[in-house]
Amino acid sequence: MSSPHTAEVKAAADSQEGEEEVGKQTRRHRRDRCLFLPHTTWKHTQPVDLIRARYWTAMAERTSTGLLTMMLEPTPAVAMTLPAEVREKLAELELELSEGDITQKGYEKKRGKLLAPYIPQIQGVDPSLQIDNRIQASSQAVLPGSKHNKSRAANTRDERFRSDLHTEAVQAALAKYKERKMPMPSKRRSVLVQSSVEACTPPDTSSASEDEGSLRRQGRLATSTPYQGHGHPAVEHWFNRVIQGSSTSSSASSTSSHPGGRSVTTTNTTAHAALNANAAATALADLMAHTQLDNHSAPPDVTGLSERSSLHAERPQVASVRSVSRGYNHHTSVMETADGVPVNSRVSSKIQQLLNTLKRPKRPPLREFFVDDFEELLDVQEPDPNQPKPEGQQMSPLEGDHLGMVNKWPPSLPAALQRWGTTQPKSPCLTALDNVGKPVYTLTYGKLWTRSQKLAYTLLNKLSTRNEPLLMPGDRVALVFPNNDPVMFMVAFYGCLLAELVPVPIEVPLTRKDAGSQQIGFLLGSCGVTLALTTDACQKGLPKAQTGEVATFKGWPRLLWFVTDGKHVVKPPKDWHPQLREASNDIAYIEYKTSKEGSTMGITVSHSAMLAHCHALTQACGYTEAETITNVLDFKREAGLWHGVLTSVMNRMHVISIPYSLMKVNPLSWIQKVHTYKARVAVVKSRDMHWSLLAQRDQRDISLSSLRMLIVADGANPWSISSCDAFLNVFQARGLRPEVICPCASSSEAMTVAIRRPPEMGVPPPGKAVLSMGGLSHSVIRVDTEEKLSVLTVQDVGQVMPGALVCVVRVEGTPYVCQTDEVGEICVSSGSTGVAYYGLPGMTKNVFETIPIISSGVPISDRPFTRTSLLGFVGPDSLVFVVGKMDGLMVVSGRRHNADDVVATALAVEPMKFVYRGRIAVFSVSVLHDERIVVVAEQRPDASEEDSFQWMSRVLQAIDSIHQVGVYCLALVPANTLPKAPLGGIHISETKQRFLEGALHPCNVLMCPHTCVTNLPKPRQKQPEVGPASMIVGNLVAGKRIAQACGRDVAQLEDNDQARKFLYIQDVLQWRAQATPDHPLFLVLNAKGTVASTASCLQLHKRAERVAAALMGRLNTGDHVALVYPPGIDLIATFYGCLYAGCVPVTVRPPHPQNLATTLPTVKMIVEVSKSVCILTTQAIMKLLKSKEAAAAVDIKSWPMVLDTDDLPRKKSPQMYKPPTPEMLAYLDFSVSTTGILAGVKMSHAATSALCRSIKLQCELYPSRQIAICLDPYCGLGFALWCLCSVYSGHQSILVPPLELESNASLWLAAVSQYKVRVTFCSYSVMEMCTKGLGSQTEALRLRNVNLSCVRTCMVVAEERPRIALTQSFSKIFKDLGLSPRAVSTTFGCRVNVAICLQGTAGPDPTTVYVDMRALRHDRVRLVERGSPHSLPLMESGKILPGVKVIIANTETKGPLGDSHLGEVWVSSPHNATGYYTVYGEEALHADHFNTKLSFGDTQTVWARTGYLGFLRRTELTDASGERHDALYVVGSLDETLELRGMRYHPIDIETSVIRSHKSIAECAVFTWTNLLVVVVELEGSEQEALDLVALVTNVVLEEHYLIVGVVVVVDPGVIPINSRGEKQRMHLRDGFLADQLDPIYVAYNM
Repeated sequence: MSSPHTAEVKAAADSQEGEEEVGKQTRRHRRDRCLFLPHTTWKHTQPVDLIRARYWTAMAERTSTGLLTMMLEPTPAVAMTLPAEVREKLAELELELSEGDITQKGYEKKRGKLLAPYIPQIQGVDPSLQIDNRIQASSQAVLPGSKHNKSRAANTRDERFRSDLHTEAVQAALAKYKERKMPMPSKRRSVLVQSSVEACTPPDTSSASEDEGSLRRQGRLATSTPYQGHGHPAVEHWFNRVIQGSSTSSSASSTSSHPGGRSVTTTNTTAHAALNANAAATALADLMAHTQLDNHSAPPDVTGLSERSSLHAERPQVASVRSVSRGYNHHTSVMETADGVPVNSRVSSKIQQLLNTLKRPKRPPLREFFVDDFEELLDVQEPDPNQPKPEGQQMSPLEGDHLGMVNKWPPSLPAALQRWGTTQPKSPCLTALDNVGKPVYTLTYGKLWTRSQKLAYTLLNKLSTRNEPLLMPGDRVALVFPNNDPVMFMVAFYGCLLAELVPVPIEVPLTRKDAGSQQIGFLLGSCGVTLALTTDACQKGLPKAQTGEVATFKGWPRLLWFVTDGKHVVKPPKDWHPQLREASNDIAYIEYKTSKEGSTMGITVSHSAMLAHCHALTQACGYTEAETITNVLDFKREAGLWHGVLTSVMNRMHVISIPYSLMKVNPLSWIQKVHTYKARVAVVKSRDMHWSLLAQRDQRDISLSSLRMLIVADGANPWSISSCDAFLNVFQARGLRPEVICPCASSSEAMTVAIRRPPEMGVPPPGKAVLSMGGLSHSVIRVDTEEKLSVLTVQDVGQVMPGALVCVVRVEGTPYVCQTDEVGEICVSSGSTGVAYYGLPGMTKNVFETIPIISSGVPISDRPFTRTSLLGFVGPDSLVFVVGKMDGLMVVSGRRHNADDVVATALAVEPMKFVYRGRIAVFSVSVLHDERIVVVAEQRPDASEEDSFQWMSRVLQAIDSIHQVGVYCLALVPANTLPKAPLGGIHISETKQRFLEGALHPCNVLMCPHTCVTNLPKPRQKQPEVGPASMIVGNLVAGKRIAQACGRDVAQLEDNDQARKFLYIQDVLQWRAQATPDHPLFLVLNAKGTVASTASCLQLHKRAERVAAALMGRLNTGDHVALVYPPGIDLIATFYGCLYAGCVPVTVRPPHPQNLATTLPTVKMIVEVSKSVCILTTQAIMKLLKSKEAAAAVDIKSWPMVLDTDDLPRKKSPQMYKPPTPEMLAYLDFSVSTTGILAGVKMSHAATSALCRSIKLQCELYPSRQIAICLDPYCGLGFALWCLCSVYSGHQSILVPPLELESNASLWLAAVSQYKVRVTFCSYSVMEMCTKGLGSQTEALRLRNVNLSCVRTCMVVAEERPRIALTQSFSKIFKDLGLSPRAVSTTFGCRVNVAICLQGTAGPDPTTVYVDMRALRHDRVRLVERGSPHSLPLMESGKILPGVKVIIANTETKGPLGDSHLGEVWVSSPHNATGYYTVYGEEALHADHFNTKLSFGDTQTVWARTGYLGFLRRTELTDASGERHDALYVVGSLDETLELRGMRYHPIDIETSVIRSHKSIAECAVFTWTNLLVVVVELEGSEQEALDLVALVTNVVLEEHYLIVGVVVVVDPGVIPINSRGEKQRMHLRDGFLADQLDPIYVAYNM
């Protein structure tokens, strides 16, 4: 075994606190045939030589067809025999298969044909099998020559147990996976923890060739055929198998929704053909696309900075970061996304890679259960009918030897101490060493006796509080001693025993935040510990509070610290003697143990058990008086305490204690001490053996011939066998006899369970077992026969302890005794086990008082057994074998895996290069009702990004091959950041806790949910809905009232309103200018809260006349005019000026001067789409439109005529235009929907007046009223309230432009208070600004006399589901300023009707219901109680406006639905818009949006489809007319919904879950791309938290929505674009992501 130099070992030991696991790499031995045959014949077979070549041949791959096919990576020998053209064709075939251009079957057929001439035909054998044989044969023919075929001497080790075999097996496993390329996560430079010189290339490109490849062919992946490699290193192609097809089953629906979609990928299976690149789906995006293509001379950018600025230009671009060194390829065909956006980016090629890795089904699909309507049942794993089952007889309990009687055996341990202390005072008891290995102090038995007595006396008599002794016999005392001071510990331990106090040894707490120290605190608290003993040096080193006392650690009780050094203890008087009683059942000491979950328990050990255990160990190990023993273990607990502190005193032995700090400096120290002191026994762990191996080559003159026993305390660990073998191999030459190696098995609860006896006891020879891992995962012992990779070689841990009865019971459920070939938990019944968990009677009963039962239900014995938490079985010759621990047990889909085994496999993948060995943690987390395996490792600082990623992907493959289990998450963290256990090793439960809390801060993460989550519910098949055949009786459908409702009837509402006389809104203005010329209509506030401008009826009329006069000479009637103004009176005046002149106004939001690149194209587009012949604007904006900066964003020469209206001449227009009919077009309302579609709707004069009238009636608006409006005035209800309603109803509107709130958040609320406004309107973005900006300032506002008690209704104008959380927190925050909790409500409108619901001033308060989110996915409404699981609160969207009728219709059949059924909201009202004004090329699609009829029932009424899902529910409340009130609940926009796995998801629900998952997620948006769910999260916090989010986001979406996240993108705050209504623009985000413009902090591609 080659080994590095000692210096390197020291470095390794220092840097990583070298761990238990160090021995793992060389740990499992793979071999051919086994020493174990099934239970019927246990025989020791003779060793046979093994032809290793077989490991190196490509492994036979079992494909879904069940044939054994060969992933043709032929060995050089075979490859050479094939002609070049055949090899070329094979490569092409491989490519076709990997691209999905050919099926697996076709591939096999064609490949078979190609190879047929070169394969000797064997009758009736599948050609693919022949290839397999051929390669096997030829490789065997080639390789044996290279093998050293020397005849072996009798004493050499059996070749089959070679320690490096495991590494070989892993290599062989990896050889299978040379196929697929995984997308490597991209990471912003600043997040990289390491900055090595080689890593200067942009970190987010997996390799140059991949990038160019993805550009060269449209959407095709560059596979590394010899012709495309360009000599660039390519990341391994991998993963020829994947998830269940079910997760991508929504392809059909997504394809059909975009007719004419053309496929981007090259025939990539239907699922991926759904990349419907519909050129016109998002017009905005499309326009941006053209601007991009115009600069075609610029080479496409593959480094991630695009020509266009990102979505928010305020964010500076980090150009210096990326290097643009790679060559460009100029003739690129640019890939397009589904919406026609060119994508010359890495992102899409990576997603394409991801899809390719997810393409072929992984394992045969499981039987899926799916019951009842909406109970989505998670898949119950069906037991595999072919899985191995135990076949042996039921085992009978195994008895240890009889515990022999010994002469002069003392009645208790303190009595033994007294005996040696008085009769042999000079005899050495313990030698302590310093950090360089020099003996510092030797404690003799005399000294130990006198010093213990002194301490006992002092504790009992000299410590008091208020004249009461502090301690009474039986009290618990903490022992806090460092690992390098065994002498003080021993004195303290025996001092407590003599004083009849109960010592509780614990670790020294180093910081207040030590891993697990809080749990130790709970233990001390529950044990009632008030006093801690420690040494002077240790006490000085503890963290101190300000007072100078030792700080109280988190979760710890208040402790008194007592220093046990000489000067603090007193000599007892002559007449004082400690009471030496016979060993009783009272507690002697408490040993702590940390459970799998991280909780700490105290195990109580009685005096009699302690004595019996010493007796049993003495007998088993053949200890004799005055032997010398070297102890490397922690002397505070387990084997270190049992051998080095207790049994040693019993037998007057001399212990040489080797501190951990010395082992780190000099791993050979223990061997040197064995040599120096001629020690007969050494107690070590396999780690210590492994370390000494690495350091041994400089040592010539050491001999281990004195050893009669080398006790390997963790001999039960799966990797201990390789450490033992390797150690023997090296040190046999130094006098080590093979038979002295004695592995043992123990646990804190049962103490020593079994130990291999020293050779002089005449025991049978040791045994080894080579077991099939597949069998073990089903708890069955099977000799490995076929799958050479997945075997576990274990060594026995000897025989049962004397005086003990052992049996093996089933792990779960009733403790039935196992069969002989079954693995279970070993249980022990003896007088020498622990007694209880202190203060935990329930758990104690479970563990310490188990009654094993035989199959007939009868207890196996009347004695209670203690569960050892060791998993194992009893082999031949009554040898005990251990294959794992309960703590490391992970049950995944019904199969059991051992964490230690998984660690070993990970370590066998060239570990030393990338990660620290021994710094790997494996644990399972529960996600979606199953355990999921997580692997966390510490990365070396010099490992590059790409190397680490490759290593991670290889680890995944190795674990998959060898254990047949998928890894859910693999994370690498920077060196030395995992929480440490006291003596090296990783604190697993703390690591798990940090992982779940998002506090691990990894530097690399790879999640593979697609591979390992196999229990998702079955994708839904649509059920046929109620058809026209079901008779409609009265107003019932399918037994329910039809869901329809209407507002009050306008005709019956008497009002003496003059405005009704006018058909046209402009006539109303003229009438008001004459009737009430000075009545104030508008008042605009600026950021300071002062009045910026006002307009009375006459002023507005005069200004409108001037505009009309300017237009009439220049334009024709019916021309469209774009009004580009900031919010203000100008906008309103020009709007009426257009009406006066007979033109059609189109209000357009002006471009943002700081962000022209993204805002100007939208302006240009609206101007073009609306066919405006003229733009009216201010001088400032006019300059901006024609500026140089504007020219960079759009073609400024193509603007129509631009007029500025700042200084119009005071001219009266010749005559007003009178429209011939009210059905004429009044204005166009343009808005960009959340899905990125620009839609303009036509509003007629009649609809405009009807809209104003409805709002007037609902809100009771009169000229004497004032309302405050904080909305954008460009579209929808905001426009109507700002420009139309005041003129119609005559009330005064206080206008607050929302932009002004950015500089003064309290502007709107202060205005509401100042003007004592009863009715006010705002948007969600305004509400959010107030809650975030003013949440902490309510007190200051109160001092400024802001009082909101005047507000009766505050309405949020929205086109979405009400955001309950926001409205509630707004109400809660401003309750202090007098805001009534009933005041806040929402409105609902959409493109076809801008105002459907509006709370208004009368009528019942809005109601809230809770619905089941799972039912909602199936388009069903199921009401549940508040707080029930999966419940979602929905608030009513306001009252239906007068004159508006609403019905709920089935989206597919267009039939009416019943009450509380989910369907599309249809609306009929006089103020419906009359149609779309060019939805940019999709008019045909949308023709039925405005005039559609029900398919049955009332088939006469004409309805408009809103495109929103919702339901109506009749409540118990009554409305103004005395009828029962019908509430409308809006669930969400149909366009926004995601169709995944046959179910309908609303993005907001997934986003809400994600935002909840970690405190640093500020905002989130989700969208799908080619059936992958992409989650974008904004990180509010340090960038090192970015990677923590990946697992948490994946977990929460799986748990709550049963969906697998495909890509997680972590970005800066403010990247997710939001429109003026505060709605997320998910499609823009999607386009930005695909065009690589988000500058993400991290992009994770989940496998």
